[in-house]
Amino acid sequence: MDTAERTENTGEEVTGRRRWNLRPRFPRWPRWARRVRRITVGVLLAVLLPLLAAEATLRVNYTGDPAEGTRTRDRDALWLGHAWVDGRRTDADVTALARRLRDTGVRDLYVHAGPLEHDGTLPESAYPKARRLVDSLRRKAPRLRVQAWLGDEVAPEKPYAMHLERPATRAAVVASTRQILAAGFAGAHFDLEPLHSGDRNYLTLLDALHRVTHAHGAVLSVAAHQIDPLPGFHSFWGTVTGHPKWWSQAYFGQVARRVDQIAVMSYDTMQPTQSLYGGYVAQQTSLALEVTPDSTDLLMGLPFYHENRFGHWARAETVPAAVRGVRLGLSRTDAHRPAFGVALYVDFAATEADWTAYEEDWVR
Repeated sequence: MDTAERTENTGEEVTGRRRWNLRPRFPRWPRWARRVRRITVGVLLAVLLPLLAAEATLRVNYTGDPAEGTRTRDRDALWLGHAWVDGRRTDADVTALARRLRDTGVRDLYVHAGPLEHDGTLPESAYPKARRLVDSLRRKAPRLRVQAWLGDEVAPEKPYAMHLERPATRAAVVASTRQILAAGFAGAHFDLEPLHSGDRNYLTLLDALHRVTHAHGAVLSVAAHQIDPLPGFHSFWGTVTGHPKWWSQAYFGQVARRVDQIAVMSYDTMQPTQSLYGGYVAQQTSLALEVTPDSTDLLMGLPFYHENRFGHWARAETVPAAVRGVRLGLSRTDAHRPAFGVALYVDFAATEADWTAYEEDWVR
């Protein structure tokens, strides 16, 4: 054959009697490398397939119509920043707040009065105008309960911070609670992070705190981590990242049985779209309802803030998506439960659109 031709199927060029293979030649992987590759692919599939299945389930969770009557039970809450107790907010601000909340379902205010010191103490200089706020709200909005929001970072994940395994630290937190109740607050709201699932020292602290609040006729409430979206997921995530983030459903129930209110921080979920976020909130609502006793108020957090960072996309974590998810989870699990509400985080970052969505989708 005097002329050269390329065969379409083989990629070979024939010239005279010589046959040239034009395909690129790659070195053959050694047997150990091929084995490592197969193992790596298998591990990735073992991890990714359940996650993809879980995401598909969340999308399905967002479908359907909420049941009639899945609206506010007038047990909602609002987190308020530190400006309300350090003198930056004026009496006119208190009047405006009372007016804003008049026709909503908000009953409890979690007013930031901390943070606690790492040893559990709370300097009175942290909340110099607390009494003025409590007295003013008692006159202008007597139906509202004002709780002191106290928090801190905790060990072991933050070794420099609060160590709940130390009896002296727990005793100091209890003393700080007596202190804020004496300042006029109607309750204590604790946000200690990051708390690992199964922390027995936290449960011991809650038992001691509840004895104090009960004796004073006050409320004990906590901000709670999210519940495992897949069984044991906190263990997997903790191994991979060093930050477990979630609680087991059983541990969530143990915490819920020790308090008067438990507010799920159902935001910062890493979900990229509104439908996945709303489906996630629906799932979280159902999981929490299943293990929260009827005697405890269960509140689901709504994102009244707008940030874009790892774990939180403002375009996805919206108030309308959260409220729809809450209503769907409530509808499927315990539609007529009275001890239920939503908690709005946080006042100083909220927009008018957030308030409108809360009022139209949940209150009215």
